[in-house]
Amino acid sequence: MTQHPLEKFRFCPLCGTKAFVENDTKSKRCKDCGFVYYFNPSASTVAVIVNERDELLVVRRAKEPACGTLDLPGGFCDCHETSEEGVVREVKEETGLCVDCATFLFTIPNIYPYGGLDIHTIDQFFLCHVKGTAEAVAADDAAEILWLPWAEVRAEQFGLKSISQGVERLLQMRAESHATGR
Repeated sequence: MTQHPLEKFRFCPLCGTKAFVENDTKSKRCKDCGFVYYFNPSASTVAVIVNERDELLVVRRAKEPACGTLDLPGGFCDCHETSEEGVVREVKEETGLCVDCATFLFTIPNIYPYGGLDIHTIDQFFLCHVKGTAEAVAADDAAEILWLPWAEVRAEQFGLKSISQGVERLLQMRAESHATGR
């Protein structure tokens, strides 16, 4: 049986009462004050960066979940920040690189385990153009920077499910592009 996404939220965030009960599959309702809280995914960004040698920028995760596995730069958007601003900030924090253009590609829903909770996210993939790719340095959540030729990119090496799915989709898009000569 699937656990309700708000199972661990036992008190109404508005009035503080314990009468915070399941309302439907994505919300809880307070029996005392009537407040209904809907559980919606958090915005998260993923950067797809390719250098002048047509290699993909990949980082090795420095933290759990999936510590030590491959990842693409990115992370949660902050409040009062657009997704484009979020991907620019995350790339800067994790690689030191400055994004001068971020173009939306696609989204993939994800569940990100954090602090004993499953955080539902909507991962937004962006093709990011940066200058000075040789100056990339691992920082923040990235333990290592790697530039992989596309022929060496394997989706199964990426530890987070949505990133692995996104890499698979990128590889498919690339194969289709080459097949049609675009």
